[in-house]
Amino acid sequence: MTFGERLRQLRLDKKVNQRDLASRVGIDFTYLSKLENGRMPPPAAGTIARISKALGADGDELMILANKVPTDLAPVISRSAAMPAFLRSIKDFDDDDIQKLSSYAQKMRTNRDSQSGRQGDKETRR
Repeated sequence: MTFGERLRQLRLDKKVNQRDLASRVGIDFTYLSKLENGRMPPPAAGTIARISKALGADGDELMILANKVPTDLAPVISRSAAMPAFLRSIKDFDDDDIQKLSSYAQKMRTNRDSQSGRQGDKETRR
């Protein structure tokens, strides 16, 4: 499914016409029509965020369909030189592999947090 197709589907599911949605988002309705019909490339991340908010939709889904990185992830990706290499190493993972990796990362975080909590307890007792 393309960005435009999903945008149209979300808009129709909410029973909102193009003029109303365009007005809520702050864009011209003809531009919205061109987006939905694939005659224009997906808009900037800020516009996608406003569209998803206006439709009560998942902004990440629309950003991915637009081939854009969600704005809150850009600092995460760029904070470590190892991150791009890590992402490249998992580029062929399917959704199941990614879910398993995410679960493992959550376990690592829980272990780290519980260990740092114990360290704090030891320091408090001193």
